Amino acid sequence: MIIRIFQVVTRPGKEEEFGKFFHETAIPLMKGTKGIVQVIPGAPRADTPREFSFVMVWEDLESLKAFVGDDISSPHIDPMEAELVESRSIKHYELVDS
Repeated sequence: MIIRIFQVVTRPGKEEEFGKFFHETAIPLMKGTKGIVQVIPGAPRADTPREFSFVMVWEDLESLKAFVGDDISSPHIDPMEAELVESRSIKHYELVDS
C-alpha cells in the first residue's frame, strides 16, 4: 500500500474559503475515491492557520495512478481550489505492516 501525504498552504486571507472547500468538497471527494483505503484530513492549528493536509492510504500504485495519472508527484487540483492555494507538497511512502 502507498501512503500519500498532501499538504497545502493557502494564500493569505483565503483560509476560511479554503476551509469551506476542504470540508464540503475535498474530504467527501477523497473519502469516495476508488482505491483509497483510508483518508485522514488535517485542519489548521493556531500556530499554522494556513496549513491543511491529507494523509491517504492507497491500495496500490495502480489505484493512485488511476486518480492522479502516471506522474504521482503531481497534485490533483480541483478548479475550485486553484486560486486559494499558495503552495502544495506531496510525499509518498510504502506502508509498513506492523
